[in-house]
Amino acid sequence: MLFLKISVLLFYIILFGSCSETKVTDVDLSSSSSFEEVLYLSSEDLVPVLESSSSVYENNSSLEQPHFSSSETSLNLSSSELQIHLSSSSSIEPLSSSVFIPNISSSSFHFISSSSFNLVYKPGDYILGADISKFQEYESRGVHFYDTDNQQKSIFQILKNHGINYIRLKTFVDPSAMYGYAASGCGETSSESFGDKSHIMAYAKKVKEEGFGFLLDIHYSDNWADPGKQIIPERWRSVNSIDALSDSVYAYTYDLLSSLKSIGALPDMVQVGNEITNGLLRNVPTSKTNCWGEPSNAASSVVSGELSSQPGNFSKLIKAGIKAVHDVDSRIKTVLHIENAIDHGSWWLSVVIDQQKINFDILAFSAYTAYGHGIASEWKSFINTQSSKYPNLQFLIAEYNGGISASTWTSGKTKEINLMLKETPKAIGSFYWEPALYGAWGGAAFEWRDNNLYAIPSAFSEFDELLPNLDLQRHLPPMPSKNPPKSKGLF
Repeated sequence: MLFLKISVLLFYIILFGSCSETKVTDVDLSSSSSFEEVLYLSSEDLVPVLESSSSVYENNSSLEQPHFSSSETSLNLSSSELQIHLSSSSSIEPLSSSVFIPNISSSSFHFISSSSFNLVYKPGDYILGADISKFQEYESRGVHFYDTDNQQKSIFQILKNHGINYIRLKTFVDPSAMYGYAASGCGETSSESFGDKSHIMAYAKKVKEEGFGFLLDIHYSDNWADPGKQIIPERWRSVNSIDALSDSVYAYTYDLLSSLKSIGALPDMVQVGNEITNGLLRNVPTSKTNCWGEPSNAASSVVSGELSSQPGNFSKLIKAGIKAVHDVDSRIKTVLHIENAIDHGSWWLSVVIDQQKINFDILAFSAYTAYGHGIASEWKSFINTQSSKYPNLQFLIAEYNGGISASTWTSGKTKEINLMLKETPKAIGSFYWEPALYGAWGGAAFEWRDNNLYAIPSAFSEFDELLPNLDLQRHLPPMPSKNPPKSKGLF
């Protein structure tokens, strides 16, 4: 019986080769407009890769679907892996119902949708990331994005074209609340509550569908949480005990991640707080607090998560967030983020890990040279020193720009930072922060032309040049078929 199956299979291979161009090639998945199939024959599996599980039979009612019985004998070929590319230019007509299709064991025959090959980031890859949280706002205002070739593309395709494989998105508890990021009168964000749960779910779903890795940055505030202020969200400001506030952190985190999980947009990494060098949930707004959360007052010591004065409170809040992440999915990596590793990292780690016994996976830090955070060689020294003390910890630059002075692009710094990280054990990658913004932290990688954003060639060329050294590649869109079939068939 096994011999018969192999014979039939080889017959069709020979038949196909005589009727169409058959070639050994790498995986070449096309868009749905150009129908191509890739068939793998390996020593372990016979794996046909289909654009979708239904596309083979669409518009071919006469084609009998093959039956895969788990009771059948497995088919394993001992030859080296053979890849057969059946091009859409093939002259072979769709099979009729009179053609016999062999019955092959499901244990040796696996169907994989084309989305499985759309992954831009694969576990173990160097993280060449970008925080593009503002781009959802830009899209809502009708902004179009143009690549370095001056062709209009989605922000996701532009990033793919230059090898960027991971996306970081920030989220606020309730940005529409008073003193929130999108409170009434707060400029461009007043029309929608960008950064809230519904917006982050919509954008996160796009991120995952595009095949990127996904880091979720939870601010645990209604507004920007950073070293200068960590304002307790409005909905939690009436809480009068640290246990109740920790419960709120847990419930919010669990609900947010469960909702993302329900739509297939679960993050790969979660940042429990943003730039929490001196803690989180430690401030309250005043009558003068503006759209950026400034100024603010210190919260009551009963609930304050200030690390220097209330390390026990800080510990309860962080552990609650980490527990919620792991209760949703234990595979998610937990990230804690500080803003200046050179000045504060050693002290911070000793308090958080040695004294408070907080277990987490990755220490992330902001690395803005223009803000006085240091330079690449100093960050390398810090990572090497601390990884020897904490061998289970990985390190990540959560935010960088590369500019060494305000509002300027510094040529070569993006390349320098990432090459340094690549050669540093325990360092896993970096995130370029908001590439369309510029300010005291440095210059932008996009420029405005009217109401549109254009990728700056000199900025993105650095990403292109980096890729071979990072073992990464550009993810260009599939080329359209020159001879698209009139109707979809098996071949």
